[in-house]
This record gives sequence, structure tokens and C-alpha cells, in this order.
Amino acid sequence: MIHFVILFIIGFISSRTVCQSVNDPSRSSFSVLDYGAIGDGNTDDSQAFLNTWKDACASSEGYPLLTVPQNYKFLLHPITFRGPCNSKQIHFLILGTIIAPISPRIWEERDESQWMAFQDVTGLEVYGSGAIDGQGKAWWDQSCRDHPNLEGCKDLAPTALKFISCNEGSLSNILMTNSPQSHVLLIGCNGFRVDNIRIESPGDSPNTDGIHIHSSQHIFITNSRIGSGDDCISVGDYTSEVYINNIDCGPGHGISIGSLGKSGNIVQVENIHISNAYLYGTTNGARIKTWQVGRGYVKNVIFENLFFNSVDNPIIIDQYYCDSQESCDDKGSGGVQISGVVFRNIYGTSNTDVTVNLNCSKSTPCTDIKLQFVHLESVSPGNLVTAQCDNAYGQEFVVAPGPCLLDS
Repeated sequence: MIHFVILFIIGFISSRTVCQSVNDPSRSSFSVLDYGAIGDGNTDDSQAFLNTWKDACASSEGYPLLTVPQNYKFLLHPITFRGPCNSKQIHFLILGTIIAPISPRIWEERDESQWMAFQDVTGLEVYGSGAIDGQGKAWWDQSCRDHPNLEGCKDLAPTALKFISCNEGSLSNILMTNSPQSHVLLIGCNGFRVDNIRIESPGDSPNTDGIHIHSSQHIFITNSRIGSGDDCISVGDYTSEVYINNIDCGPGHGISIGSLGKSGNIVQVENIHISNAYLYGTTNGARIKTWQVGRGYVKNVIFENLFFNSVDNPIIIDQYYCDSQESCDDKGSGGVQISGVVFRNIYGTSNTDVTVNLNCSKSTPCTDIKLQFVHLESVSPGNLVTAQCDNAYGQEFVVAPGPCLLDS
């Protein structure tokens, strides 16, 4: 709770600072229209945006403001806004709409993993009442996951918005829709806030995670509504000190840690706190998923104050996770050590009979698991539900269904 009080105070102060600095007539302001952007939704405005960014990033006067004006629709081809910049903060204000090319052919001979990216920018603030539309349907239609027999199908598609090594930054108030793949990726970031954003993509859109975090520390994700075709929020490897609070999730695959350890690598994930989330119609609720071939650890994780409405797998730990038949043979020694996981104050309804499923490794059991004040029942009145635990050790207190944990 202390963490979120601190976050609220920081957010309040920073929001006041942003408002004051945006209205400061002495600050440096850069509109993409002044650099030749057309904003008709058909003309490629990428170079105009890059030219605007170049001058804003080079400015050392106050907190430079780059503005994407309202009532315009700007088409951007794959683009990277690079730092470091000369000012301690730089603001990227989106009031209009930014759209991606419809055709995947635009990415030929380019990096297909990203559309818009910010790299090596400290103190970046991206915010506004505008929208970012990834127009991803053509990518979904050639996804190998959904169309495995399609000649030329693709596993890779662009992430709509990447933040690469962007420290002490934020993303707020933006609407994001229809990304070809993940909507937001934080990679190599230290001290980054995501607040009050909306993410909207169809529930059957492939691999369209809402927010994915990788190799990052001190990340705050708050007050956001996420609906997608994959995890609403997922926590990847080499990540610690993540605080997720007040999230609406659905449709989607829930809030997940993982998958981790797919390549047999050493996993390092710790100090993850998820609280005050409402999940509806998702395929999973609170989930940790690791590959048996992985090594390393996941520790000190709290899922608390969660409410589930018609969720398929409300509480799940899967140390045998696999989405490829070729990689699923190793169920012997090894495994990621999962310990110190708390599921507390979790209520709601399940579409399946097994509401708690802790499928832990025989060679590397889950330890110090706590189930506290958990009440899950079937979405169909009168149907019985069960808890299933394999190689999971810990303690339970006021849990239904239960018990299933082995004594520590």
C-alpha cells in the first residue's frame, strides 16, 4: 500500500509539473505541422516527425515539447526516435491520431519487430488525448499461430510502441488500438510509469499483448484498461520491482509472469506486485508460466485484491509451459525455482472446474506459496470446483476450494 501512496504523490506532482510546463510560454515548442507533416492519413509523415524530433531533442531550453496536433491523422512508416537528448526531460504530446501502414510490405527489408520506437531517451513523457492505431489486421491474417498452413505465414510482427533503454519516463492517457503484435514493450528501462492508458484489440487477435516488460526495473503500471488477444500485462525475464495497480483486463489471457526460460536460460524475476485488478472473460487470471528447460528463479511475487468474472483459469502456476511440440520433451531435471508467491484476497467466478492449478516441477518444486482469503466458484450455479496442486509447498488460510498445498 505504501508503494501506491508514494506513486500517487509522485504522479500528482509530475502531472502538475507537466501541465505547468506545457502552458509555459517560455518553453521550446515544436509542432510536426511546422516541419511539413500533412496529417491526411495517406501521406507518409515519417520524415517530418523525425525532423521535428531532431530539433526538439537537440534543444536545451527548459523541457522541449513536440506536439502532434488534434484533428489530424498522421501516417508513419517504421520509425525510431533516438536519444540521448540535451534536456533533462522531453515531452511528446499526442492530440491527433497516429496510424501505421496497412500493408506488411512496407516492412520489407526493415525490422519487422517494431513500428514506433523511442531509444536511449531519459526523461521522456509521452501523453495526450490522442490515439495510436496499429492497423494490424493484415498481420493477423498471416499469423502462423492462427494460420499454420498458410504459405509464407509469419511468427513475427511489429510491436506498436517500444521504449528501449528509456529511463525515468512515462506513457499516459493515450488510446492504443489494433497493434500487429504487442502494443507496448518496455525493454531495458529503469524507472518508467504507464498510467491511465486504454488498449483495445479483438480478443482473437494473435500475440497482441497489452504491455510487456523485459529487462527492466522500477516499473509502475496503473489505472489502465486493457483488452487484447494475449496477456493484458506480461512480465518477462531480468525484471524486478514492478508494481501493477488498478487494472481492468479483458478480453485477453490475464496478467502473467512469463513465459520464462524457453531457451534454457537463467531466469531472474523478483519483487512483482499486482493488486486491485478486475479480469473478465479472460483465458487466465493470475498466472506464472515457465519452461521446464529454464533455470534461475521467480521470487517475491504478490497477487492481491483481484476479482475474476468468468475467467477460465483463475489461479495458475505452470512450470511445464510450452507452446511448441518440439520443445516439450524435457520433463526431467532442471526448472525455474518459484518461491515466495502470495495469492491474497482473490474472489470471483470460473468457467472451468479447476480454479486453482499449481502445476509445479517434480525436480524443482514451488516453495513458500501462500493462498490467503481466496474464494472462487463456478460461473454455473451449483457446479463444484476444485483445487489441484502438484509439487507445490506452502500454507493456506481461508481458501475455497482447498486445501491442496503440501506442508512446507
